[in-house]
Amino acid sequence: MKPTLYLETTIPSFQTGRPSRDHLIAGQQAATKKWWRLRRNDFELFTSQFVLNEAAQGDTKMAAKRLQFLQPVEKLSVTLEADELARRILEKHLLPPKAAVDAFHIATATVHGMHFLLTWNCIHINNREIIPGVERLCSQAGYPLPVICTPLELMGTSEL
Repeated sequence: MKPTLYLETTIPSFQTGRPSRDHLIAGQQAATKKWWRLRRNDFELFTSQFVLNEAAQGDTKMAAKRLQFLQPVEKLSVTLEADELARRILEKHLLPPKAAVDAFHIATATVHGMHFLLTWNCIHINNREIIPGVERLCSQAGYPLPVICTPLELMGTSEL
């Protein structure tokens, strides 16, 4: 059985986006494309309506590309448990109110028992200052937190 992986919105955005002039973002785009080419088949991929909603925003043509990219990925349901967990993350001020959707990404992946949450959002999701508190809260609620990582962190050693 393959490990399960939740694709957060930055993954389809970097996979389908126009090449960036910003060197950091261009490197993240390249790493995302390389991970997709070399590693995606090693995982059972999932997403959520939150990702689809975010992917549909912005430039119409680019939104269509993101949604097309996500079309074959299985969508996780938004459960009452995920809703409650996300609200607890926000109530405990582990994420700011402006990052509510990020709390729902974390909660959805967690409640559905994903092994990994793949993201380039290192401000509100893959943030080493935030993760310990979120991990404690999830554990208290009876859920193990998925491994939150970037495509670079999830490359096989043969690809390095």
